[in-house]
Amino acid sequence: MNNQRIVLASRPAAAPSAENFRLEEAALAPLDDGQVRIKNAYLSLDPYMRGRMSDAKSYAQPQPLNETMIGGTVGEVVESRNPAFAVGDKVVGMGGWQLYSTATGRGDIRKVDTTHIPLSAYLGVVGMPGMTAWYGLNKICEPKAGETVCVDAASGAVGSVVGQLAKLKGCTVIGVAGGKDKCDYVTGELGFDACIDYKAHPEPKDFYAALKAVSPKGIDGHFENVGGSILDAVMLRMNAFGRIAMCGMISGYNGAPIPMAAPQLILQSRLKVQGFIVSEHMEHWPAGLTELGTLVATGKLKYRESIADGLANAPQAFFDLLRGKNFGKQLVKLA
Repeated sequence: MNNQRIVLASRPAAAPSAENFRLEEAALAPLDDGQVRIKNAYLSLDPYMRGRMSDAKSYAQPQPLNETMIGGTVGEVVESRNPAFAVGDKVVGMGGWQLYSTATGRGDIRKVDTTHIPLSAYLGVVGMPGMTAWYGLNKICEPKAGETVCVDAASGAVGSVVGQLAKLKGCTVIGVAGGKDKCDYVTGELGFDACIDYKAHPEPKDFYAALKAVSPKGIDGHFENVGGSILDAVMLRMNAFGRIAMCGMISGYNGAPIPMAAPQLILQSRLKVQGFIVSEHMEHWPAGLTELGTLVATGKLKYRESIADGLANAPQAFFDLLRGKNFGKQLVKLA
């Protein structure tokens, strides 16, 4: 049985391109005792992958060259030499950009129940993006009923969950997204109180005016995914003792520095600004995933997916994700 995979062929100097990836085919090796073979059904594409493609110092080791690109996957066990996993089990893990993956079964995959939750959702709303939203909101932003919470990239896999969870806690929620369709989805489908289309307000002064108009009481909690001028505007609207969860800085993922216009506001408004990596807080995952799964199964947490078809289309889907062309969680259908 042959496997197909995509490896990182070279490191991008700026925006990644097709030349940085290579599609390979090779025979699958026989399983050793304890190993499990998974036929991957969906691959998750996430912004963090851009950082791993570089060899600059970061919170995680760089993606090695000429090895399978890192990535979350869900799929079905098709062969097992591990008594804890049977053929037919649905599992989630970090199988990477490939059709088949091999796991040890010792913490690198876990079974999932697809009775009430679709398999693909375990890569999004009930997976790492959902937990990122859950942790950053609950443990850093710490929203209270009646407060105002803001989140950028609001229609994405993380931001959409942040806003819905904040609404369930009784907060006023402001989203920031790119384009009228995304903003209409954020307010009409997800229930945010307001959404600012940053593309309609390209000048910082205009964006700030739009943000001020929808945050008359200021902002108490902010979930940051983008950085740059959007963060500058939000900081000007932050109330005293406001909390900012620094999740992503996608505006600088290609290596450009991200200046902060008024860092003195951190002191003046006594702000808490905290970065986090959700994989460093695994002790909270069981509680968070249980809550997220229950909300999805009962229809109280909505989500949307953009699905590219076929492994060969993963690089282009990744480029589109970094440019904000996706709508909701970006996946690649592999089987």
